[in-house]
Amino acid sequence: MTVESTAARKPRRTSGTGGTAGATGTTGTTGATGTAGTSGTTSGTSRAAAKKTSQPKQQAKPRQQKSQPRQQQKPQPQPQPTSEAPPAPQTSEPPLVQLLTPEGERVEHPEYSVDLSPEELRGLYRDMVLTRRFDAEATALQRQGELGLWASLLGQEAAQIGSGRALRDDDYVFPTYREHGVAWCRGVDPTNLLGMFRGVNHGGWDPSTNNFHLYTIVIGSQTLHATGYAMGITKDGADSAVIAYFGDGASSQGDVAESFTFSAVYNAPVVFFCQNNQWAISEPTERQTRVPLYQRAQGFGFPGVRVDGNDVLACLAVTRAALERARRGEGPMLVEAFTYRMGAHTTSDDPTKYRAAEETEAWQAKDPILRLRRYLERVGAADEAFFAALEAESETLGKRVRDVVRAMPQPDRMAIFEHVYADGHALVDEERAQFAAYQASFDEGTADGAAAEGAN
Repeated sequence: MTVESTAARKPRRTSGTGGTAGATGTTGTTGATGTAGTSGTTSGTSRAAAKKTSQPKQQAKPRQQKSQPRQQQKPQPQPQPTSEAPPAPQTSEPPLVQLLTPEGERVEHPEYSVDLSPEELRGLYRDMVLTRRFDAEATALQRQGELGLWASLLGQEAAQIGSGRALRDDDYVFPTYREHGVAWCRGVDPTNLLGMFRGVNHGGWDPSTNNFHLYTIVIGSQTLHATGYAMGITKDGADSAVIAYFGDGASSQGDVAESFTFSAVYNAPVVFFCQNNQWAISEPTERQTRVPLYQRAQGFGFPGVRVDGNDVLACLAVTRAALERARRGEGPMLVEAFTYRMGAHTTSDDPTKYRAAEETEAWQAKDPILRLRRYLERVGAADEAFFAALEAESETLGKRVRDVVRAMPQPDRMAIFEHVYADGHALVDEERAQFAAYQASFDEGTADGAAAEGAN
């Protein structure tokens, strides 16, 4: 019952003490009933005790029979909805390290720079072109049913090639499932990547050969592996570094936060390279965080920087500086490569369902390959003969990839027992023998059936 409805009632007339007490009690059903009952009991007890005393009975003051109306309780102030909106996301663009504009013009930065020869510049361009061609070929093969799945890197070539070429041979890489450009820089044969997505090999390559770990599907977990490996480098007294790749969506995973904590506390020589391609599948970045991703590093006690992820020169310069810093024993660093996923998340995704075509078109103008080509032409570091030869090389690569994938043999079933333990294990040997006997039983059955059919 509300306060207003109680106060509007006609006051009740009572003739007993209890009624009077109840009228002056707390407004409301529970308060009025409880107060009236208590007052009535107390008055009755006092009259019984007075009869037993020897003192003369004093004349009581006449009671007021007229009941007092209920006192209207003042309405309690209700909490008013605040007019203040929740804090809005940061709208101003944070500092962005850029050395090459989308128009192909070279700009200077006060902290980061690179001085590359024309040959080195052409090498970066070649890396990006061939990586894109390989990626397009893999997408086509998946559409044709030759691969089970493929995660395209389209649009992120500069972030991967720039950071990949900043690595030394003794540095170690922990990738996600999209670092095809970094794999190229580490010397991993592209067809080995496709064998993994075709399901005919286990991992596709030996990580120790290229210092390039196997692809990681579990989102963000590779950052923990990278941190542990980096802590081991420190204990070994080596001066190499580790780089861990992940995306904007993975930056919200608990594994990533834990790796930030451990790497900071133990001053691990690891670089966290976050490719912010604006979309965690169908979730845009502005719905994932209220601050730029690189600023998250500050809360863990190490620096972060945002770099133009479509500028291969800037990605090279920033990653190289972060790795050198780690090798000097100055701890981890977070690099946010601000780029864009031009294609689908994977071949099982349709980005037209959740993002506008205008957004993609705007980012096409920032294409990393076109940007570097404009610069090469501007400074005279490459001519038409170079571009024509590279186009022919990309065609050759595409044909080789198609031919190798389609000719890949079915794997030996017994290979599943390899590389489980470094030095082997008795239980694995037992399982291998059991599986071999199981496979042989099918061969024996086939032979017996053929013999019986021949006898007939």
